[in-house]
Amino acid sequence: MTSQTSTPTLQVCRNCGGGSPIDAHFCPQCTKILSLGRHGDYFSFLGVPRKLNVDTADLEQRFRALSRQFHPDYFYNATPAERRASLERASYLNDAYRTVRQPIARVEYLLQLEGLAPRSPEEAGKQVPPALLEEVFALNEELDEVRELRGSGAPAEEWKGRLERARGPIEAKRDAHEEQLKELSAQWDTLVDRGAPQADRRAILEALRERVLERNYINNLLAGIQRELDA
Repeated sequence: MTSQTSTPTLQVCRNCGGGSPIDAHFCPQCTKILSLGRHGDYFSFLGVPRKLNVDTADLEQRFRALSRQFHPDYFYNATPAERRASLERASYLNDAYRTVRQPIARVEYLLQLEGLAPRSPEEAGKQVPPALLEEVFALNEELDEVRELRGSGAPAEEWKGRLERARGPIEAKRDAHEEQLKELSAQWDTLVDRGAPQADRRAILEALRERVLERNYINNLLAGIQRELDA
């Protein structure tokens, strides 16, 4: 598993050759903007801890402050290397902000950093998670019956009503998963604050990964119901 201790801690300034902390944006020796070659991750880039509950107001403030520092207008008369560095950092900043501000994207990115990247929604949709077998079996039976009703010319309100009722338990399952993700996220943050060993963190990460996989599958089920309603 990837750990924070394995992340490079220094980067080299291409202008003066000096060493800088991996999360620095400007060289402390010559003050020039640093190329985005070796860097850490979205969390370190934004200057926030690798945790799953973030202060959104603080995050936005950091984003805006960095956006001003990297804005290409400030480098209009700079060297080509500096202009390129400002564009690279501005682009990376946007990606980091979009990811870290969204709870689920934040979880998925953390799992990726820690070597437990979840499968894509498309891949997740091909294999039924064991915890959802009962719901999936019942839903597939209901969908088959709805298709038969629709094919026989039954009134739309009849089969659409059945689809709406079938959606209820799946949505309830999704809500339960959202709560589980919140609880696991809080547990992860507690472990980070305590400096807990990797073995303890691993257990939480694996639980998070399973919840994310199940959540992706649940979203696929709900999308399938919506397709039937739109048919």
